[in-house]
Amino acid sequence: MPGIIGKKVGMTSVYDENGKNVACTLIQAGPCVVTQVKTEDTDGYKAIQVAFGEKKEKNTSKAMLGHFKKADIAPKRKLVEFRDFEGEFALGDTLTIEKIFEVGEFVDVVGTSKGKGFQGVVKRHGFGGVGQSTHGQHNRQRHPGAIGACSYPSRVFKGLRMAGRTGNERVKVDNLRVLKIYPEQNLIVVSGAVPGAKNSYVIIEK
Repeated sequence: MPGIIGKKVGMTSVYDENGKNVACTLIQAGPCVVTQVKTEDTDGYKAIQVAFGEKKEKNTSKAMLGHFKKADIAPKRKLVEFRDFEGEFALGDTLTIEKIFEVGEFVDVVGTSKGKGFQGVVKRHGFGGVGQSTHGQHNRQRHPGAIGACSYPSRVFKGLRMAGRTGNERVKVDNLRVLKIYPEQNLIVVSGAVPGAKNSYVIIEK
């Protein structure tokens, strides 16, 4: 499963071949550098580690400086492993979007969703509130209402939907179509929305 690391630029829209306006996301993907090649003999599994994004040496630990020195590259900010890849890769190889993806194919995008902080049940789980007269409350809008039964089971079941921290979670969106690729600018345009805020790191997988 080859892939590449990118940074979300923002959303826009393009017209497809049928003249339909399609919402899409613009991602600056790569170039990424192979910083480690893992094999079954040395590590117990087969994978490649790729890096993306510049980082100052003063903000990099000595252990990571030595790690990047093996690949003869400057320190990088984001490291990701990819397993089940096709082809042979060597330490220091550069991965670009035109080598991995083609226009028209479908990709999966992984990112960290926007953090919303502590939210109530209406925003977090879509509870109806007083208007729909659900969950036990009768005069308090946006409240959770009753949360458990009586003498049996005499407890609240695990996983009950309640207020709490919302967002800031790893989210994977499947089957986004590659609409356009701009190799000169290292830009890729995929259909639909991608998790995360602008300038956040995302992982694009086949």
